[in-house]
Amino acid sequence: MTDSFKVFDRVTMLVAATGVLVMAAILILVVRGPSAAGVGVESTVAEIQLTEFSISGDLVVPEGAVTLRVTNAGTITHNLTLVGGPSTPDLNAGESATLHLGDMVAGQYQLICAVPGHESSGMTATLTVGDAAATDPHAGHSAADYAAMDMAMTESILAFPASTEGTGNQLMEPVILADGAKQYDVTIAITPWEVEAGRFVEAWTYNGQVPGPAIRVDDGDRVSVTFHNELPMGTDVHFHGVRLENQMDGVAPLTQPLIESGDSFTYSFVAVGPAVSMYHAHHHGQLQVPNGLFGTIIIGDTPLPLGRTVGGIEVPEDLEVVTEIPMVLNDAGVIGYSLNGKSFPATEPLVVGLDDWFVVHYYNEGLQIHPMHLHGFPQLVFSKDGYPLDHPYWVDTLNVAPGERYSILVHADAPGAWVWHCHILNHVESDEGMFGMVTAVIVEAE
Repeated sequence: MTDSFKVFDRVTMLVAATGVLVMAAILILVVRGPSAAGVGVESTVAEIQLTEFSISGDLVVPEGAVTLRVTNAGTITHNLTLVGGPSTPDLNAGESATLHLGDMVAGQYQLICAVPGHESSGMTATLTVGDAAATDPHAGHSAADYAAMDMAMTESILAFPASTEGTGNQLMEPVILADGAKQYDVTIAITPWEVEAGRFVEAWTYNGQVPGPAIRVDDGDRVSVTFHNELPMGTDVHFHGVRLENQMDGVAPLTQPLIESGDSFTYSFVAVGPAVSMYHAHHHGQLQVPNGLFGTIIIGDTPLPLGRTVGGIEVPEDLEVVTEIPMVLNDAGVIGYSLNGKSFPATEPLVVGLDDWFVVHYYNEGLQIHPMHLHGFPQLVFSKDGYPLDHPYWVDTLNVAPGERYSILVHADAPGAWVWHCHILNHVESDEGMFGMVTAVIVEAE
């Protein structure tokens, strides 16, 4: 290498190094943020956490330059947006990003997750800027604000039950083939679904329903279910909790080819019961299931603990069950916090008579655990994931984890409207009133 090239290389390296230093200086100025006087000052860094479905962390900061360090502590994609201002990119679970807000004056600023459906599911927060707010836990809330919150809660409760289009869990009648097999046909598509009054979402549906149509068969039945895919992407269907052969397990491409858009696939099996099971997408389940691709399947009859004394309470030998219903829990996707595909006050109450006994099968198709609490009556848990319990037990609140199914027996021995809800309170209440995972058991005296 000639001396002239050596000199040229040294000059090039010096220029490059100088450029790096300049860029570093610029980055430092950006992080520090401008003061009101235009001189670089330290930026207040606030730690913000995103989960399903809330925004929490350091939500009170002093005036001046503000930087938010945002972490997705949840299990699905979220982002953080300052309404009317900047936004982070979409963050996968465990990812973090820095959001520079610049110089902030005293006031209240709205933060949301802008992923569709997440804001309405509770991912909102108020960022309070100003030293006075930092020492006043009631800053930003006047007497009028609290009165408005009271009114919103009252109005939301009095709107129950609100009428909406569409009902999920509709029992699907089979076609009985010549050999006695039960044939079901299901179309998978994206269709409008009214989660609550006036709020329609583009749900991923089985036969246009959320949850999909209910399948009820007997132990020993030969069953065929054909799914026709009209989604813009491939899918598959896993019969969760159903005993079947491996090639019917519904995990593409391991046990079957992916059901491409426009194609169909038939799942055939002999029903083995008793089983309290469900069917849902497995391919990109993090997207397809929360958005609505789930349904229930029950095989045979799970035996009740009739004639037994459980926890000092006798279960009559001759009791008659007046109704048996599924309650499918969800907390994500475009559906959000919901019971059987609806958000309060559009959830459907269960109406029974005084001294009636009824059965509920809980299914958790969401991403979080949900402690289901029924006011007024204990719940006798007699089956877990479709398996009868040797030792049934009474609870007033029952934790149902994702993928689990619990079966409960209830004696409605007191009249009135009894609230029934998830006991994680921000899954059911917000400043705007009651929403989400709430319904009621209405016991009529006559």
